[in-house]
Amino acid sequence: MDTFDAPAIDWTALSPVLVTLGGAVVVLLVSLFLPVSARRVFGSVIAGLCFVAAGALAVALFVADDTGRGIVADAIRRDRLAEFAQVLVMAAGLLTVLVSYREPARDDRAGEYYALLLTAASGMAFFVAANNLMTLFLGLEWFSICLYILTAIAVERLTGLEASLKYLIVGSFGSAILLFGSAFVYGATGAIGFAEIAAGTEDAERLFVVAGLAMIIVGLAFKSSAAPFHMWTPDVYEGAPAPVTGFMAAATKVAALVVTLRLLVTAFPAEEELWTVALAVIVCISLAWGNLAAIVQTDVKRLLAYSSISHAGFLLMPIAAGNELGGRALLYYLVPYAALSLGAFAVVAVRERELGAPVTLSNLAGFGWERPFLGASMALFMFGFIGFPPAGIFLGKFYVFSAVIDRGWAWLAIVGVIATAISVYYYAGVIRAMYMQPRELAVVAAGGSPPRDALLVAAVAASGLVAIGSFVFAGPLLNVATDAVAFLPFPVGS
Repeated sequence: MDTFDAPAIDWTALSPVLVTLGGAVVVLLVSLFLPVSARRVFGSVIAGLCFVAAGALAVALFVADDTGRGIVADAIRRDRLAEFAQVLVMAAGLLTVLVSYREPARDDRAGEYYALLLTAASGMAFFVAANNLMTLFLGLEWFSICLYILTAIAVERLTGLEASLKYLIVGSFGSAILLFGSAFVYGATGAIGFAEIAAGTEDAERLFVVAGLAMIIVGLAFKSSAAPFHMWTPDVYEGAPAPVTGFMAAATKVAALVVTLRLLVTAFPAEEELWTVALAVIVCISLAWGNLAAIVQTDVKRLLAYSSISHAGFLLMPIAAGNELGGRALLYYLVPYAALSLGAFAVVAVRERELGAPVTLSNLAGFGWERPFLGASMALFMFGFIGFPPAGIFLGKFYVFSAVIDRGWAWLAIVGVIATAISVYYYAGVIRAMYMQPRELAVVAAGGSPPRDALLVAAVAASGLVAIGSFVFAGPLLNVATDAVAFLPFPVGS
């Protein structure tokens, strides 16, 4: 009988994944035996503690891992790039827990909600460490299925059910394309490991390698909401509960873009001239489509969805640069972008609960005067998305443009500047609605406004602090980003 040696498992490297996955099991099982009224408190506490613990473990691993290496038979990587992304995912999860606590969903589903949130974060933590096509696809489906269900967690909302169905269909289509592309690459190179694919492309049939690479890029573009593969984004962002939308906007972007960077640089260096140009085209389409479509939106969630598509273009721009400066720019940009996204959707969640209706520019009128802190925070987030200081995206765009100029693509930086100028209109429109637009007469809900939510306000404050802190402490953060991308095989001198 043939035997094989089981690979050694580095449990320490897997600890962020295991803590969140274990927390999901605890929340799901224990909630079954708790009174319905206690499930929300229990789920939120356990989820919050798990996110803090997993984030702390990722930070500890980042400090300890001055050299990267493959683990579990080289299926995943233990390196600072994965750990940087895991810290961002866990921070996004923690803020989502704070925003979710008073979400008007039934308490009997609280256990499932927090279990799914933890499982999604666990899948993302695994996904960002993927080192071959099999673990990449496993991690992708792991967190995607959780997000499909979270979108429809409030089953009494028809818009949520519709959004979940669209997300499932389009997301499955994107996953199928990625899987088909992976099959092409494996058939051409006989390898699934990223480094082995790079070595195998020299003697492989180039047609199959290029076709597989194109399909993989399309599959990852679906997950990062890049145009023209963005068709699910506006409907899903609008239909999902606001805390779930914020988590998707922040954490999914982090996971998808970090993996895109790792995969392209590690597995396809020989095809760099192709994938950099392909990404540059996607960048231009995303910037044009996202900004122009956002101008005509009146629903704030849909406006932020098209904003997300636009920022997918900015975030793909440094990957298209194909150099180490681009890698640093991407990781730096992700920090303030994730904070601004979570904070903006938290403010939307507040207004939704007050009105019991979708948030539009018209019913946002007067919000800045009614809730001074939240209004000022939303203004900060909108200015931050544009790229104005003191939010870190100001420097993020500077480094992104520097990366593409360093490659010799000054024209792409000009496209980004034009897109930024267009975005001023609709971001400023949100601020105008909060402070300058006359309020419409409305019937006050019975019982008055919902109670003030201290946890949500804390999440908004934390988002603002991170957005500003990424600007004030840009130097140390860029040093961390430099350490993280040092593990990628960028061309010498890039």
